[in-house]
Amino acid sequence: MNRILLAATLLLALPASLFALSPTGATFRDTSMLRAPVGSRVAIYEFEDLECPACARAFPIVHAAVEKYKIPLLRHDFPLQMHIWSFDAAVIARYMQDKISPQFAEDYRRAVFANQTAIATKDDLNAFTQKYFQSHGREMPFVIDPSGLFTAEVRADFTLGERIGLHQTPTIFIVTQKGYTEVSDVTQLYQMLDTAIAEAGPANPVRARTTAHK
Repeated sequence: MNRILLAATLLLALPASLFALSPTGATFRDTSMLRAPVGSRVAIYEFEDLECPACARAFPIVHAAVEKYKIPLLRHDFPLQMHIWSFDAAVIARYMQDKISPQFAEDYRRAVFANQTAIATKDDLNAFTQKYFQSHGREMPFVIDPSGLFTAEVRADFTLGERIGLHQTPTIFIVTQKGYTEVSDVTQLYQMLDTAIAEAGPANPVRARTTAHK
C-alpha cells in the first residue's frame, strides 16, 4: 500500500468528532465538548478576545440573542498572541467575576469592547481599569491575580480552543445535545438559532440558564 493510500485509510478510520470542516473552510480537530449543557436544548458556545474588533461587534448581538431566546452562553477566552493586552484584560474580567460578581465582570467586558480603540497598550488597559473601578465606587487591587488562579483559567480556555483547532476570534457555535453548528456570520445568528431550536425538538421542562467561563 503506497503512502498516500495508507494516509487516506488512517484518516477515514479516525472518529468523526476528531476532524470537522467549518463553513469558513477551517478544519476543527476535537469537537467532542461542543454540546449544550444538560437540561438545555440549545446554547451558544463562544470563544472571544477582548482586543478583537470583530468580537466587539459580535458581543451585543450574541448577548441580545441569549436574552431573547433565554439560552445559556458558554463563553471562553481565547486571547490571540498577536494582541498586546487581551490576555491581561481576560484575567481582570475573571477576577471581577470571582471576587465581585458575574454581572460586574460582564459589564467590564462590555466597557472594554466599547473603548477598544482608546486602549493601545497594557498601561492604557491599566488606566482604563482603574477608572472603571473608581467609577463603580471600588478600589482596584494592586495585584489582580497573586495566586495565578485567573491566569490559569484563561490559559485553560486557550488550551481548549487549541484542542478544537481555533485560529481566530470570535468563534461562535450553536450547540445542541446532538452536536454543533459554527456561526460564520454573526448577523445570521437569530436565523440559525431558530433552525437549531426547531430541530432540537420539544422543550425540556428543566432548563439550565448559566453563563460559563471555565
